[in-house]
Amino acid sequence: LVVTLVLASLVIFLAMNVLPGDPAAVLLGINASPEALAALRAEMGLDRPLPVQFLSFLGGALTGDLGISATYDVPVTTLIAERAAVSVPLAALAVALSVGTALPLGLLAAERRGRWPDRIVSAFAQVGLSIPNAWLALMLIFLFAIWWRIAPAGGFPGWAAGPYPALVALAMPAIALAAPQAAILTRIVRASVVEAA
Repeated sequence: LVVTLVLASLVIFLAMNVLPGDPAAVLLGINASPEALAALRAEMGLDRPLPVQFLSFLGGALTGDLGISATYDVPVTTLIAERAAVSVPLAALAVALSVGTALPLGLLAAERRGRWPDRIVSAFAQVGLSIPNAWLALMLIFLFAIWWRIAPAGGFPGWAAGPYPALVALAMPAIALAAPQAAILTRIVRASVVEAA
């Protein structure tokens, strides 16, 4: 994992330096003076040799310092933490839904192999694999937010609003993410149990 991360970061670093364009010129605009460009390059460390820049980045990454965002002018770790406060619970909820759905359905299909419960579960799995996540998300918004009005159409209220509103806001995206994974896991569980029996 560590070797893969280092190699991936090296490839991205080299690609960003091979591509034409100057980050300082992009940030300051085309009318920036040469002195201002040189000062920003020095501030960003772009005036140092490429190996030194890369090693400096790796050293910062190992200590949790990913630098300052050029767009937002705040530490990158702060931006990641803000996004992770929503992304991590969303991923955990999606995994819980997919596993919690796949295990009982896969076991039911394996136990009733060749009968109507197996056919219904197999049809569910096929539909789950066939429906694109984006389309499913739109249908969930249409049903739960517009038609039945029991969930918000979009936006995350934040954890400060309380766990219930936050989880309600995460429910539809979690279902959209979980459906295809649940379908795959259902088929895997069924096949594994049938093979073991």
